[in-house]
Amino acid sequence: MRFPAPLVTLIRELGRLPGIGPKSAQRLAFHLFNRPTADVEALAQALLDAKHGLDRCPVCFHVKSKDAPLCAVCEDPRRDASLVCVVEQPADVLAIERSGVYQGRYHVLHGVLSPMHGVGPDELTLDALWARLDGIEEVVLATSTTVEGEATAMYLARSLHEHGVRTSRIAYGLPVGGDLEYADEVTLGQAIAHRRPF
Repeated sequence: MRFPAPLVTLIRELGRLPGIGPKSAQRLAFHLFNRPTADVEALAQALLDAKHGLDRCPVCFHVKSKDAPLCAVCEDPRRDASLVCVVEQPADVLAIERSGVYQGRYHVLHGVLSPMHGVGPDELTLDALWARLDGIEEVVLATSTTVEGEATAMYLARSLHEHGVRTSRIAYGLPVGGDLEYADEVTLGQAIAHRRPF
């Protein structure tokens, strides 16, 4: 069965979003088709407003309003400017902020090192990180535990040691409230390897 061209285009564009496969894109397209016109227009306007109204912070590269000079974290004088947490994406900042524990600043790389995908140090925001090291006492590496995330953390740790900056890595292991029997071998192994005195 052939779908009308506008529907095919909508499915194709939705399928380009991360985490959206062909079936999800098709479901979303039909969902949007069945929504009232006002709802779809509001969604389209929200997308355009976000695209035109947001920018990257010139210091940490997190998301900021286009009319603000810095992001909310960099503008906050109560944040510890000597402590910087390096993350892959702006969404990682939001995840850490939800914990309510971290009170330092951030640096968003906007990716990870991945030679297979043509992403080297020059494609990340590393030059800006090196430029802001004066006055920083510790850098916390909070990249993911994927192969690329670990390689990025190792590269950063070596480079930061050369700059004489103390470097730490976030701990990883079992989630709070998780049962051992349901943990995968890698997660359980990391939890044991990175155990701490109690």
